[in-house]
Amino acid sequence: MDFSAIGMELGLLALALLFLAMGVLLPKKESRTSLAAISVVALLALFAYGFSFYRGGEAASFYAGLYVVDNYAVFFKQLFILSAALVVLFSSDYVERLLRSRAEFYAILVFAVLGMCVMASANDFLTLYIGLELMTISFYVFVGLRQRDALSSEAAIKYLVLGAAASAILFFGVSFIYGAAGSLRFAAVVSSPQLFTPLGIVGMALVFAGIFFKLSMIPFHMWAPDVYEGAPAPVAALLAMGSKAAAFAVLLRLVLAVFPPLGGMWLSLLAILAAVSMVGGNVMAIVQDDVKRMLAYSSIAQVGYMLVGVVAADAAGMKALLFYLALYAFANIGAFAVLTAVEAQRGKPDMANVTGLARTAPVLAAVMTISLLSMAGIPPTAGFAGKLYLFTAVVDQGGLWLAFVGFIMSMISVYYYLLVVKAMYLGEGPKEPVKISGALRACVLVSVALTLALGVYPEPLANLTNFVAATFF
Repeated sequence: MDFSAIGMELGLLALALLFLAMGVLLPKKESRTSLAAISVVALLALFAYGFSFYRGGEAASFYAGLYVVDNYAVFFKQLFILSAALVVLFSSDYVERLLRSRAEFYAILVFAVLGMCVMASANDFLTLYIGLELMTISFYVFVGLRQRDALSSEAAIKYLVLGAAASAILFFGVSFIYGAAGSLRFAAVVSSPQLFTPLGIVGMALVFAGIFFKLSMIPFHMWAPDVYEGAPAPVAALLAMGSKAAAFAVLLRLVLAVFPPLGGMWLSLLAILAAVSMVGGNVMAIVQDDVKRMLAYSSIAQVGYMLVGVVAADAAGMKALLFYLALYAFANIGAFAVLTAVEAQRGKPDMANVTGLARTAPVLAAVMTISLLSMAGIPPTAGFAGKLYLFTAVVDQGGLWLAFVGFIMSMISVYYYLLVVKAMYLGEGPKEPVKISGALRACVLVSVALTLALGVYPEPLANLTNFVAATFF
C-alpha cells in the first residue's frame, strides 16, 4: 500500500495524538501557549503540503481503491485544514480563558478535520460512514465543551439525539443500496443494473436524507439554530463551514460519479429544496435577536445558494459551488471571529452586545460588516463573484426561475445583515472596549483580505476550481 497517498491524513492523526499527549504531560501554563501555536503551524504546513497532491493524470488510491486521492478530494482537504487553522487563530484566547479542556479542544478539532478528509476521499459507502461518524462524534463533544453552561449542554444533547438519528437513517439507506447492488464500492454501485429497483431508490433517498441533515437544509434544519446558539462560537464557526463543506463533498461525488443517471426527477427535487432553503432561511433570520442564531438561519439560506451549483450539474456549476464554498468559509470565519471576541468579553452575542461595537472595537465592526456583505453578495466582496458564478451556471442549464429566487432572497438577506451593521455603527451599547488578541487580529485581517481580494481578482481561485472540476467533466 502506498501510504504517501494519505500523507495529509497521517499528519492530522499524528497531530491529534500529540495534543492528547501534551495535555497529560506538559504543565498547564506551558500547554496554554504552546498548543495553539503548534496547531496553527502544523495545519498551515499540511495545507501547503496539500499542493503536492494535485496531479494531471490518474488519481492516487489507497487500500484497494476504497480511498481515492483525486484533485477534487485534495481541494476539500485543503479547505478543511485552512479553515481549521483560522479557527484556531481566533479561538486561542477564548479557549485559554473560558475552557478547562484546552488540549482536548485542539485534539477534537483535528479529529473532526480528519473525519472531513476521510469523507472527501471515500470511494465506498463504509469508508464514507466511518469518516462521517468521526466528524460527527467530534462535534457532539465539541458542542458540549462548556460543561457548566446549560445552553451548551442542551445544544449538545439535541445535536447528539438528532445527529444519531440522521446517521442511522443514512446507514439504513446504505444497507438498502448494498441489498440492491451487492456492493458498497462506488464503482460497483454505479454499474449495477439493480440500483434503480425500488430497494435501491429507497436506499438512495435515505442516504440523501442523512446528507441533507448534515447540510441543515430545510426540512432537515431544526437542529441548527439551537446548536449554533448553544455551542461555543469557535465550534459554531467550524460547524457552519466544515460540516457543510464535507457534506457537499459527499453530495457532489454521489450525484456526479455514483448516481449520474439520476435524471431530471432528482435534480428537480434538489432545485425545489434549494429554493425552499433560500426562502425559509432568509425569512426566519429576519426576526432573530441573537446574532449566532441569525447566522444559523443564514447558513440554511447559504446552503440553498450552494445547491444551485449542484442543480446545474455541469462543470460550470461545480466550479461555482467550489468557489462559493471557499469564499463562504472566509466570510463565515470573519463573522464568527468577531462573535468569539464579543462572547468572551460581553457574554451572549445578541444585538444588545454588538450595539456600538464600531466605537469600542472599530476593527471588529469593519470585519463583521465586510463578512456580512460578502454573504449577501454585495460587490466588491467575493460573495458577489460567487453568486454570479452560481446563478449564471444554473441559468445556462435552464434554471432561470431558481436564479431569480436566489437573487430576490439575496436582496432580502441584505436587510437583516444591515440590521447588525446599523446596530454596530449607529447604536449606543456597552462602553467597555472589546480587547483583540494578536492572533484574533491576524485571523480577521486574513479573512477580510481574502474576501476582498477574491471579489476584485477572483481568477486564481476560479482557475483552481476549474482545474478541480475537470475531475468529473
